[in-house]
Amino acid sequence: MSSTEASGSGDISRSLELLWGTGPRPSRGPKPALTLDRIVTAAVELADAEGIAAVSMRRLSTELGTGTMSLYRYVPGKAELLDLMLDRVQGEPLDTPAAAERAASGQDWRSAVDAMAREHLALVRRHPWLLAINRARTVLGPSALRSLEASLGPLSDIGLSDPEKISVVLMVESYVAGTARREFETVEAVRETGLSDERFWGSQEPYLESAMASGEFPGLAGLSPDTFDAEFDHFEFGLSRLIDGLEKLVSERIGRRDKA
Repeated sequence: MSSTEASGSGDISRSLELLWGTGPRPSRGPKPALTLDRIVTAAVELADAEGIAAVSMRRLSTELGTGTMSLYRYVPGKAELLDLMLDRVQGEPLDTPAAAERAASGQDWRSAVDAMAREHLALVRRHPWLLAINRARTVLGPSALRSLEASLGPLSDIGLSDPEKISVVLMVESYVAGTARREFETVEAVRETGLSDERFWGSQEPYLESAMASGEFPGLAGLSPDTFDAEFDHFEFGLSRLIDGLEKLVSERIGRRDKA
C-alpha cells in the first residue's frame, strides 16, 4: 500500500500547541458549534469510511456544513489535522477482553505483551487508514504518550534495558501491522477485482498441479493437504512464538540478575 501521507509533515509547533492545548483559542466563526474536537472527529469518521485520501479541508467543510475557511481558524491544514487524528485514535477506550486483562493489577509481562498486540490489532482494524500513514516521525501528543506509558509499565522490572523495552513495543506493533496489512489487502483485492479468493486461487490450480508433478519443487509438493487451510490462525501462532522468544531472553536476564 503506497501513500504520500506522513505524520509530522506540517507545522510541528502548531501541531504540538493543538495537541497539548497551549496555543491561542480560535476566534469564533460563523458556526459557533464548530470546535476542534468536532473537526477531528469528523476527519476520523471520514477516513474510516473512505480512507485517508478522502480527507481534505474542503471535504470536511462539506461534511460539517461550514465554509472551508472556517476550518482554518482551528487547524492550519491537513498535515496538522493528521497529527491530531493519530493522537485521537490512540486515546480511544480499550474495549477488548485483552484490554480488560491488561488493566488488571498484577498482570505478568507475557499477558501484557499479548494484550498489547491484540489491542493494537483491534485499533488498526477499526482504522485501516493507519496502515497508509508514514509514522516514522510521529508528533507526540498526550494520548500517544499515555499509550506508550501503558505499554512500558509491565516491562519495567524484567531485566531488559530501556532501549530493549522500546524495541519490544516496536516489534509488537510491526508484527501486528503486518498481519493487519495482509487482512486489509485481501479484502481490497476482492473489492477491486470482484474476484473471490476461491476463484483466484482456483484459476491457478491446473498450473500448480503441473508444477508439483514436474519434480522441480519437492518441498512444496510434499506439503500436507491442510497446509494452506484458512482455519489456521497465523496471528496466534506468530504471537505465541514472539512471546516465547522474549521469555527466553527475560529468563536469562532475571537468572543472571538473581545470581549477582
